[in-house]
Amino acid sequence: MSTAFPLTRTTRPVPEAERAARLAAPGFGRYFTDHMATATWTADAGWHDRGIGPLAPFTLHPSTAVLHYAQEIFEGLKAYRHPDGSVWLFRPEANARRFIRSARRLALPELPEEDFLASVEELVRADAAWVPVPTGEESLYLRPFLFASEAFLGVRPAAEARYSVIASPAGPYFPSGVTGVTLWISGRYTRAAPGGTGAAKCGGNYAAGLAAQLEARDHGCDQVLYLDSAGRGTLEESGTMNLCLITSDDELVTPSLGTILEGVTRDTVLTLAPDLGLTPVERTVTFDELRTSAADGRVTEVFAAGTAAVITPVVGFKSDAHTFPIADGTPGKKTLTLRERVLDIQFGRAEDRHGWLRRVL
Repeated sequence: MSTAFPLTRTTRPVPEAERAARLAAPGFGRYFTDHMATATWTADAGWHDRGIGPLAPFTLHPSTAVLHYAQEIFEGLKAYRHPDGSVWLFRPEANARRFIRSARRLALPELPEEDFLASVEELVRADAAWVPVPTGEESLYLRPFLFASEAFLGVRPAAEARYSVIASPAGPYFPSGVTGVTLWISGRYTRAAPGGTGAAKCGGNYAAGLAAQLEARDHGCDQVLYLDSAGRGTLEESGTMNLCLITSDDELVTPSLGTILEGVTRDTVLTLAPDLGLTPVERTVTFDELRTSAADGRVTEVFAAGTAAVITPVVGFKSDAHTFPIADGTPGKKTLTLRERVLDIQFGRAEDRHGWLRRVL
């Protein structure tokens, strides 16, 4: 099977001066590069029409399946420019494999791993001028996605799907320095249930979490932390990131997989934990354990892990019944050290001993 994504260059690229202005202050998800990757799948022909072409809107029939039945998945990863000018991806194979698992759960066609990698790499090469030269943590954010594009009304897997990758330059998540966040423990909303779509990266999971995010903001919190749907009071994950705890006996504890997303950054920090003298542990953690362990000093640091922010220190929690800090309410030293360790590998400032980096340019 061919994995080529031939390039058709745009005739209307963003002017160089305007591109430079956008790269100087990109924010996150505000600006997009000149090109996009696309491919189509149909039940009779399989994958075809692969290519890199000008960034352009999709034209969809009002009955397009994704608009009615939310049959859609996506991924998120970044391209990093290193000090020598080369450009690298970080663990894209893990994203490709998760994309396949998500597609299987949403009854979408499975894009071969080699096609995923080729589409991302060719888009980065086409839009290499959009990969920032970092002065801090600037990178090029890549968003592969797949949706049911067949025009029909009826509850069944679509017989046509569209795949695409778009790219957006991203600035530092914490432009004024790394600060801690406070999480709201929602007693009203849950994220996922056994047998549901919690382990898939699909838009419906995020849409269903927006009400909980608003609830968190109404209580003065930055994000929500979900508990399990069965009422056992076990921690799952925050609205956009996996949760990790550091204990006084040097364990790095994170909730077990099953109903949560298998985060690439989560796996990265579990792998790197021993380098910092931490023992990685995946197990069930209850909210009561978190609260009592924070009070007696057994839990010394908490952070959330995800692609956008890499590692976000969590300095406190609120719920209807409880408000409590973690340690002294400031980002923990081991959390910040682990964050720098990940960034140093991603940006080529430290040796990649795990073979996580994949060179594009």
